[in-house]
Amino acid sequence: MKTMLLSSLAKVFPDEEPKNPVISSFSMLKNEKKSFQLAFCAEEDKTVEVKINSPLEKAISAFRVGLVPSKLPKYKDSDDFYLRDGRPGLYPDILYPLEAEGMRLQAKKGEWQSLWFELAPADSFAAGDYSVEIILDDDVKENVNIKILGLSLPEQELICTMWFHTDCLMTWYGFEAFSEEYWRTVENFAECAVEHGINFLLTPLFTPPLDTEVGGERPTVQLVDVNKDGENYTFGFEKLERWVDMCDRAGIKYFEMSHLFSQWGAVAAPKIMATENGEHKMIFGWDTEAAGEEYTAFLTQFAAALIKFIDAKGIRERCVFHASDEPNLFFFASYEHAVKLVNSLFGDFKIIDALSDFRFYEEGLVKTPIPSNDRIEAFIGRVPELWTYYCCGQHKGYVSNRFFAIPSQRNRVLGWQMYKYGLSGFLQWGFNFWYAQLSKRPVNPFEESDAGEAFPSGCAYVTYPGEGGRPLVSLRLKVFYDALQDMRALKLLERKIGKDAVVEIIENNTAKPITFSEYPHEEEWIINKREEINRILGGEKQ
Repeated sequence: MKTMLLSSLAKVFPDEEPKNPVISSFSMLKNEKKSFQLAFCAEEDKTVEVKINSPLEKAISAFRVGLVPSKLPKYKDSDDFYLRDGRPGLYPDILYPLEAEGMRLQAKKGEWQSLWFELAPADSFAAGDYSVEIILDDDVKENVNIKILGLSLPEQELICTMWFHTDCLMTWYGFEAFSEEYWRTVENFAECAVEHGINFLLTPLFTPPLDTEVGGERPTVQLVDVNKDGENYTFGFEKLERWVDMCDRAGIKYFEMSHLFSQWGAVAAPKIMATENGEHKMIFGWDTEAAGEEYTAFLTQFAAALIKFIDAKGIRERCVFHASDEPNLFFFASYEHAVKLVNSLFGDFKIIDALSDFRFYEEGLVKTPIPSNDRIEAFIGRVPELWTYYCCGQHKGYVSNRFFAIPSQRNRVLGWQMYKYGLSGFLQWGFNFWYAQLSKRPVNPFEESDAGEAFPSGCAYVTYPGEGGRPLVSLRLKVFYDALQDMRALKLLERKIGKDAVVEIIENNTAKPITFSEYPHEEEWIINKREEINRILGGEKQ
């Protein structure tokens, strides 16, 4: 049996021996999570038994890396920094817990597979050197040496969201909104988000008007009860209160209040359900003019009631609001009206929107714009608080992203870029979007990974629906969390030597300064640079 120890940046394909650098050791901080892989290729079909021999064994989780099909790994005009030329096929992505499979897996003759191991000491082991031995079938052994430093990562400062789609959970698992199964499953996925650095959760005050075709609608997940009596409205916040309490248990720090106007231009109201004369029905939606008096009156009454609830819960500093997602200049006037209304009603709160044309900020519409990472240069040094996002459009120009076919170092380098430029927040639209584009139909994420051949595989989700309402995660989510941990390690080093010195270390021996499109493409660069950071943190001289 052929075996290779690899870093978390490798993606192992069944028909190709990995060309990634082999590892034998790494270092980590006491409260960090570190992953590595054991790639193997059997000489015959067989059942392989896996054992772990290490004093760290209780802190190690083992996974089998599963393959997921992709019809659309990349767009035709993408750049050349993709795996396998971005051709359709099977891509390594999903992590199946090996414990659930009895620490055994099926190997096929001549087919490369990968085992993923995550070490999470959680401050429970003393600083020092440790060995982890991975044993396959009692006779094949690989050993990795690990140094745990006597330091801990500081708390994450970055505000980070990946949009959380509770209707996708409902559709897949088949439960009703706000049933007890709903609440259990939502909390399971929220806990998973927090475990991977997501501390800012999309909160569906009303059913979020996101990725919905004009005239269409998504399943109702509205947290606020509305009663309409003529021109007057009253509101019930019991579900929202339960949501807040659930988020507190899961460890969510910030509430991302869902958009109050339709996507891509703010021309309409979101879908809003209400009870009127004993009938529960839709009172606002695609047919509602965003600038109309009726919706303006509704939002005015709603804002007063919501702010009263927020203050009663003591969460004012944790709430952030949106007007409309990704407006363009064609809809400047409608977006201007919408965001001015939101500012007038929620002006004491942070208001953010994903938009990449600097004019929206220049005209004073949004104090905290979120430009895409391929258009962020126009905002650097010109806004008081810098955020960024990526989605399907960020597929060229070598900017960071997380598609199946993108090398993992292109995913992870984002942490180094965000550190250098002092980003406050990051947004991505798909934690678990398991629908086709525009939410026209549900998809099976294990079989259809590109939202109906609309988005490059991996754009729409980083989690899969597991048994019992529990998520299965992707290796891409683990690598993204590595990026956030890198950012925290750099922050820790900054406390010792200052930011200029940290940036000098990062860019030492790079051909050009690090930007959002310029960085070393080699896997070894991130691995070696992080080890260098750890050595300096541990007291070694530069």
